[in-house]
Amino acid sequence: MRRICLSFCFCALINMVMTAQNDADALAKQLQNPISSLISVPFQGNMDFGIGPDNGTRFTLNIQPVIPVSISENWNLVTRVVLPFVSQSDVLYNSGSQTGLSDAVVSGFFSPKEPTKGGLIWGAGPVFLVPTATDDALGTHKFGLGPTVVALKQSGSITFGCLVNHIWSVAGNDDYGDVNTTFFQPFVAKNFAGGYALTFNTELSQSWDYHATSGAIHVVGSKVISIGSQLAQVFVGPRLHYGGANSADWGIRGGLTLLFPKKV
Repeated sequence: MRRICLSFCFCALINMVMTAQNDADALAKQLQNPISSLISVPFQGNMDFGIGPDNGTRFTLNIQPVIPVSISENWNLVTRVVLPFVSQSDVLYNSGSQTGLSDAVVSGFFSPKEPTKGGLIWGAGPVFLVPTATDDALGTHKFGLGPTVVALKQSGSITFGCLVNHIWSVAGNDDYGDVNTTFFQPFVAKNFAGGYALTFNTELSQSWDYHATSGAIHVVGSKVISIGSQLAQVFVGPRLHYGGANSADWGIRGGLTLLFPKKV
């Protein structure tokens, strides 16, 4: 009888471990999709060094809640907010240090609940620039809007796709320059057993009025974990900057994403 009980407990333990691993793998794959049916709250930290001629530094914490809402039998509306908190020093030609909020970017993606022909997952909608900066040096002082679109495909453990938006300023302080900027983010990711993943992306911004191009390349490793009963993902990796007269030499990206699985 004791052997039977021990065997039963062992089998139950193995089943719990395998279920937890399968859940972690599924969540890791969902996280590669910016418009999946998964509520998440990433806290993305970026530390950059060697900015501009004064060798400045900048820390940016991007708070990025992603909330999908079912609006019909076949469609979701996925809201994505990027609210940066910035602390920087010596990045603006002897301007000293600044700390506070920068401008928020709010996107709304109308997306089919199921992949379309060929397994394509996509979403499109409006994007808004909201002047939430708490320091003159940290924001554009402009309201802006434009279109945004994301498209991706998931094939086995590989995910690849691209997110694009364009913002024009439509109102704000006339003493500051207009916004006419395209953001371009191609990405590819590979998932591994146990909730691990490796992601490569580049984030490029093109300011058309000022003929300025800047961006960063990221290689980020991540893992789905649990903190008590709270599911989360931890991630870390290097940042390689390019373009822009005030670009950093190098940086590090890392952070924590809180996960709230929900079927919409």
